[in-house]
Amino acid sequence: MSYLTLDAEALYAELLRGVRAARGPDTQLAGIASGGAWLAERLQKDLGLPGSAGVLSSSMHRDDFASRGLAASTQTTLPFDVNGADILVLDDVLYTGRTIRAVLNELFDYGRPARVRLAVLVDRGGRELPVAAEFAAARVALPATQSLSLARTEGGAFHFDIKEV
Repeated sequence: MSYLTLDAEALYAELLRGVRAARGPDTQLAGIASGGAWLAERLQKDLGLPGSAGVLSSSMHRDDFASRGLAASTQTTLPFDVNGADILVLDDVLYTGRTIRAVLNELFDYGRPARVRLAVLVDRGGRELPVAAEFAAARVALPATQSLSLARTEGGAFHFDIKEV
């Protein structure tokens, strides 16, 4: 049982402020499926940006692909040219860094960006790879026995699910 409470909507407001300050006029948003993609989609709208944000799948480049398999519902969709782009990758929770490694490999399958940065809603520490977010709305410590993920209501409001693993 966890007594940690995180206000996902308040953290989203903080992420919006951070992304607004960090993005340049040509910055493209791409969210990691699924929580990061939800964030990128909402940020795209709230920032008044034209078009849609990109979605990045980590499925094909994960180091645990053999045990996890391919997620049928998620595919990478990038509605912009990756070559020479300034890309801000968004994720809900940064933990070991393995998903980010897989997503970077996926991104480079599409081209060679000029710059890639990472912004997350929550950095929970516990890195296994040298990965850091340029912006994190919150930093929390959770035991390795718990998972933290972003969820959303039918109306689009964000909240967190904390589960024992």
